[in-house]
Amino acid sequence: MEPWRTILRLIERDGAAALVTVAKVDGSTPREAGARMTIARDGQISGSIGGGPLEWTAIDLVRQMLAAGRGAEWKMVSLGPALDQCCGGRAEILHEVFGPADHEWIAPLAAFDGPELCTRAERSGEGPYRRQPAEAAPSDEPILHEASGVLIERFGEAKMPVLLFGAGHVGRALVAALAPLPFRVRWIDDRADAFDGARTLGAQTTISALPESELRDAPNGAFIIVMTHSHALDLAIVAAALPDPRFPYVGLIGSATKRALFERRLSEFGISPEAIGRLVCPVGVPGIGGKSPAVIAAAVAAELLIQRDRAIASGRTAELAFG
Repeated sequence: MEPWRTILRLIERDGAAALVTVAKVDGSTPREAGARMTIARDGQISGSIGGGPLEWTAIDLVRQMLAAGRGAEWKMVSLGPALDQCCGGRAEILHEVFGPADHEWIAPLAAFDGPELCTRAERSGEGPYRRQPAEAAPSDEPILHEASGVLIERFGEAKMPVLLFGAGHVGRALVAALAPLPFRVRWIDDRADAFDGARTLGAQTTISALPESELRDAPNGAFIIVMTHSHALDLAIVAAALPDPRFPYVGLIGSATKRALFERRLSEFGISPEAIGRLVCPVGVPGIGGKSPAVIAAAVAAELLIQRDRAIASGRTAELAFG
């Protein structure tokens, strides 16, 4: 589980590693509570707490801590003129340095392979917080620093499930575009060789002779993206997905002409006008020109991010996974 895998690797390589965590924010800030970055002894960085002077200040403090052997330090940072940032908010930042003595308790966190890691820690002495796996966090907040000094954290990013039908050029480009974003992709095709040579980039691949049947066990709140090699197969999948209230987004690659054709066919199938009206076709945010797979994938990824925010705001996140 990141970032503990990185920290463990750096301790084994360099004898030390640092973790910087945005614990609490107030007002406008570059990153949200729960953003983290790891820092190696040589200055190598993984992750980000927002870049710019906020990040530089944190890196400078960590270097001082590494040199002095200090284990943990809290700092409240105002993002105003003094820091040469105009956000105007405030961020409470936790800076920690780990060494060989921390290897034993970090190793189980690094090896954790579940969907969400919750930890509880109490600081002892001048060292860093020694996290231990805990039961589910008591709230949706990524970090709780209680008045008693107890630190409760959730690790992993909430990922929206996506069922992507079709492993053609655009499907492959979309998997690449979604890989670094907060989505958990299940990639489905009916062709035995569909994924040959494909870079799956963390997507779960499924060969299915009847792709529309894969909707049956899809999680609540999943996004459905349809871009197969066959219009008949596209139609079968959207006909199965649109009447199902579990899916807040059903997108189909194609033109306005394709949409009109599909609307007629879906109506002939007896699907209600309300359900048909949920179909998103063409897919992708408007205003982005170009028809190359990479451009289409970028437009679709942007649209999915917008839809994800809407789903979260509406409370349709019952089966978001952390990881």
